Amino acid sequence: MIKVRTFGMELKPLQTMHELAELDEMVNTFIAANNIKDVISVSDAPTTDDKGETIGLVRVLCYEI
Repeated sequence: MIKVRTFGMELKPLQTMHELAELDEMVNTFIAANNIKDVISVSDAPTTDDKGETIGLVRVLCYEI
């Protein structure tokens, strides 16, 4: 069975590298905790405010159980 899970992270100026590492850890913890063996894809999409500035990131994990 194929499943999809989304993760979101707010991005703040000058803290992006820390926040991306935190998002990576969140996804890796989910994969390990759910004993996921087959990851089909991982993709990122930015979220923006009304000025077009990036304010967040949505990561989509597609996996098979």
